[in-house]
Amino acid sequence: MRCPFCGNTETQVKDSRPAEDHVAIRRRRYCPACAGRFTTYERVQLRDLVVVKKNGRREGFDRDKLERSIRIALQKRPIEGERVDQMISGIVRRLESMGDSDIASDTIGEIVMETLARIDTVAYVRFASVYKNFQEADDFEDFVQELRPPAPEPDTDA
Repeated sequence: MRCPFCGNTETQVKDSRPAEDHVAIRRRRYCPACAGRFTTYERVQLRDLVVVKKNGRREGFDRDKLERSIRIALQKRPIEGERVDQMISGIVRRLESMGDSDIASDTIGEIVMETLARIDTVAYVRFASVYKNFQEADDFEDFVQELRPPAPEPDTDA
């Protein structure tokens, strides 16, 4: 593993332990050349996923990009980091087990929204605002209105 500080390829593993509900291994590493310390994660990858964008463009699936977008939606929300890691791992496992290596970006967005809706409604609305490309306040209002249960109709028999 290359040192991110000096580029040395002769780094040493100082500690390894399970992470993310035993779906990854966290390794603490040390660089003897610059004395830098850093952490790496090792995960099982079932298949190489390709994201098919709305315009037809194809790009390799990037777990870090997925994680960044979810963490932005969850910023300053009372959700534990470990729970976020488990959620991301669950989404990736779900994508890998779909049977096809080509995944539409819409499918990924819908799975993320479905997962966020169960965990935190504020994060769900934040993510949806970017995913659905809200342009004005009315877009938020309409979306939030869909989340609310319908108000009971007044009794007119009296």
